[in-house]
Amino acid sequence: MRSVLACAVLMVLAFDSMAQGTPTAQVEVRFDHPEKFRDASLNSQGYERGADEQVMKALSAHLQQLGQRYLQPGQQLRIDIRDIDLAGRYEPWNSYAYDVRFMREITWPTIELNYTLSQPGKPDQQAQERVSDKMYLSRPGRQVSSSDRLFAEKAMLDDWFRQRFAPKPTS
Repeated sequence: MRSVLACAVLMVLAFDSMAQGTPTAQVEVRFDHPEKFRDASLNSQGYERGADEQVMKALSAHLQQLGQRYLQPGQQLRIDIRDIDLAGRYEPWNSYAYDVRFMREITWPTIELNYTLSQPGKPDQQAQERVSDKMYLSRPGRQVSSSDRLFAEKAMLDDWFRQRFAPKPTS
């Protein structure tokens, strides 16, 4: 009985040390001159340029969650966000809704970024992209009962991340 218990304890310790030695996937998000971003504020009514701290934190956290979901252990992804244009616009002429962001077909979300994907034993992959979702209002289930004010941007980043970094199924 003691030998079975000792064997089980040793297996757990070995598994734990192997898990700690395995490099995890990591995403680093940086914002390049956020004070110059086209429309990255949920509070400014669209009159000023610049990014809100809450927008940057929410998008960073979301991209890090996507990295945990889709990147392989040991992969490192650095994303430099160069500009953000959130979905919708404030319409100041709507006097009773001056702080409401109106979603229209012509006000789709766009994020301009550079990324570098590093992984052991392979050359770095680098690209510059303009991620946008012109059909953000037509996608089923995206805006229904969502209290997340960045639902369109997060859904757009979900699609982009999955297309770029999700492991391809093997045949």
